[in-house]
Amino acid sequence: MNKEQSGVLKAWEATVRKTHAAKKRANSIFGTITMANATDDDLENNNDKSDNISGEPYLVEKILPNGDYYTGQWYDNFPEGQGKYLWTDGCMYLGEWHRGKTMGKGRFSWPSGATYEGEFKSGYIDGIGIYTGPSGDTYKGQWVMNFKHGHGIRFYPNGDWYDGEWRRGLQEGLGKYQWQNENHYIGEWKNGMICGTGTFVWSNENKYDGQWEDGMPKGNGTYYWPDGSFYVGNWSKDPDEQNGTYYPSESSQAANLEWDPQTVYIELADCKICPSENVSIMPSQKVLAWYSAKTDDNPRRLSIDGRVSVGIERPDKMHMWESDDDSTDLTEVRRDLDSELLCVQVQHQHDDTNPKFNLELPLKVPKLGKKPGETISRGHKNYELMLNLQLGIRHSVGRPAPATSLDLKAAAFDPKEKIWTRFPTEGSKYTPPHQSCEFKWKDYCPVVFRALRKLFKVDPADYMISICGNGALRELSSPGKSGSFFYLTEDDRYMIKTMKKSEVKVFIRMLFAYYNHVRSFENTLVIKYYGLHCVKLTGPIQRKVRFIIMGNLLRSEYTIHRRFDLKGSSLGRITDKSESEIDSTTILKDLDLNFIFKLEKAWFEEFCWQIDRDCEFLEQERTMDYSLLVGIHFKEISANGEFVPCRRRSSSGNYENESTPPDMEEHFLDPKRWGTIKLGANMPAKVERTIRKPKSVFHLVGEQTGECYEVIMFFGIIDILQDYDITKRLEHAYKSIQYDPTSISAVDPKQYSKRFRDFIFKVFCEDT
Repeated sequence: MNKEQSGVLKAWEATVRKTHAAKKRANSIFGTITMANATDDDLENNNDKSDNISGEPYLVEKILPNGDYYTGQWYDNFPEGQGKYLWTDGCMYLGEWHRGKTMGKGRFSWPSGATYEGEFKSGYIDGIGIYTGPSGDTYKGQWVMNFKHGHGIRFYPNGDWYDGEWRRGLQEGLGKYQWQNENHYIGEWKNGMICGTGTFVWSNENKYDGQWEDGMPKGNGTYYWPDGSFYVGNWSKDPDEQNGTYYPSESSQAANLEWDPQTVYIELADCKICPSENVSIMPSQKVLAWYSAKTDDNPRRLSIDGRVSVGIERPDKMHMWESDDDSTDLTEVRRDLDSELLCVQVQHQHDDTNPKFNLELPLKVPKLGKKPGETISRGHKNYELMLNLQLGIRHSVGRPAPATSLDLKAAAFDPKEKIWTRFPTEGSKYTPPHQSCEFKWKDYCPVVFRALRKLFKVDPADYMISICGNGALRELSSPGKSGSFFYLTEDDRYMIKTMKKSEVKVFIRMLFAYYNHVRSFENTLVIKYYGLHCVKLTGPIQRKVRFIIMGNLLRSEYTIHRRFDLKGSSLGRITDKSESEIDSTTILKDLDLNFIFKLEKAWFEEFCWQIDRDCEFLEQERTMDYSLLVGIHFKEISANGEFVPCRRRSSSGNYENESTPPDMEEHFLDPKRWGTIKLGANMPAKVERTIRKPKSVFHLVGEQTGECYEVIMFFGIIDILQDYDITKRLEHAYKSIQYDPTSISAVDPKQYSKRFRDFIFKVFCEDT
């Protein structure tokens, strides 16, 4: 063995010894959530990552370029294991890391003295943990994505405490709240307020048991005295609506006939619920800075949840051939894929005449497109089908039915729960005469969809007028990639899509989960479905047409200037139209995207939380190929038809291009608009223009330019009914031979969900 080989061997042995010693020290150090300074021997040569050839975490100490400090275990350019991170503003995290993200058990402290000790997940407070506020108030219980969510106990600074269920940071469900004066309430809560059925007990043992609304008795209830007397009736803060009867007890000396129930509201006015604390910044919002010594000397900045560094998992090729469907024509699948691959081989080259590539070119208002679709009038090939559909909808929605409850029985979701109705031309006992051909009409799970329409606050009369009124439906000129046809109502409120039998099966299978999801998450971005039906034409053809009715996400009083359909994949994800051919109705794709969407802080946090919940639902239901449909209305347009960027202050303090400061809050100052703003609809926001350089024309996210525009945004998740069946598995396998497997749309649902989220969290960010 020569000297050089001997030196390498000794270096390797030394590294192994140091690594094992570091692991032992780390386990003892961090096991008690304390941090000791590393010795010089521990850190010797560890900054040289070429020495770590053992493939295990080693101990480092780093003063980062922005002044932050990290010490702890390190592997492959990221913290891995136990570590301590100290920010320059005084915040500190001490605990477990995985791939540069806080993951596992740890302790986060704020400069104010507040602390959280418990579980973290992907940078978020998530799991079981204890938060102690600067005033000594504490919360011990369950967390989800920085929010108190689940069961927990909260002790407030003034001595009050609450033990019960939480949802997104507020009391919701069953819980007990006790005031410092010994008054207490046990019962139901909603959005941090006493609401539902519950019992309030005063310290003098008087008690109210009944219905509540917005923290006050409302509806049927009974007030009890310790001597056995009670008052029962209908309660309301409005004395004119209050009525009831007083019943004295046998042991009472005299009947309390002069007692006024309105005094209860006066007493309750002093029993206020302590507000939630305002945390200045959550752990997931803290910024980390790492050096990547293997690649370059420039620091990489990413959020503590590690989104920038998240890699794409390779799909599991061992299972791509599994399927329960043996009837698929593999030859036809391959022929379709060959045709598609031929179509997507578009040369997406750098073009200085396209504003997507040239920052000097202004963004212009696209030409106004015609109202999409061809009106279905007499003589149209689908005229009778439209009449059948309208007759069926009118029958289904107008049919007498008992009051709809949102608490549905499992039988309502049974795939066999469907109703066939025959529509003869001469009419019947239950159907009117009509001028179309005879047909049969099927309602799938009618009770469920009636409940969904109630849940989505759809008025039955308005629903029938939109679909079955005097106006005709419009058929979109070309079917979608799936082969389905789309129809729009005259008022653009609803969209009707024809479905394959396999899609119907997928939706019926996931209907129970879908119902529970949209009921649990009021602000879900998943598209709203209102009905699932089938028309069967009688006669020699015996054709069946299945279709689903859904909301039109981009219906608005605003002109939608840009429409994007975003999946997070790159293969074929570009429009085949030139810049001059694009109009206001053109739907652009991932590689056409030249913006970053910026949401106000509270909205951005809500958006991230809801995207995670919706993707978890879709992943659990094993669906993929869904996308985020985004519509943008630019608020300021110049006289020559160009979008006007946000004005910036000049050195004199004035705003450029304007003598007075612009009104940045005009959308919020109109009270009529307040009720229309919600997550995904009528949202004031900003977009920052991005540019695709010659080396990055195929990158999904372009380079930011700092040029921002004020916009109104609309967005939601569509096309959620694609199962990962044998066709999609074959598509994945076949395309993987010619292209990067991570660039194609057809991947396993788990992989799809992860890639979709990673991409969406890159193109949406907080407006700082």
